[in-house]
Amino acid sequence: MISVVAILTAKPGQAPTLLAAIQANLEAVRAETGCIEYGPAQDAPFSPAKFGEDSVIVLEKWASPEALAAHGKAPHMASFSASIRDILAGRPSIHVLAPA
Repeated sequence: MISVVAILTAKPGQAPTLLAAIQANLEAVRAETGCIEYGPAQDAPFSPAKFGEDSVIVLEKWASPEALAAHGKAPHMASFSASIRDILAGRPSIHVLAPA
């Protein structure tokens, strides 16, 4: 299994738009072969460390590296990336993790 932590930071005030775009893409991603888990998260109010109010974290689990690679090439991901390009403050930070 492969885990992914994707940190997407929106331009100030654009986090709700970013979150809506992620949520609109959830059904297509979750239907992909090999998708075990895929969902957005934001800082909990009681968290001592913060990503920030403009950040949305996507927590992912994939059955294999091949499933993750196919996800990156999926047409709905290309559309999603294009739809959020102008609201992001910079490039997403993508962390791909293997079991320790």
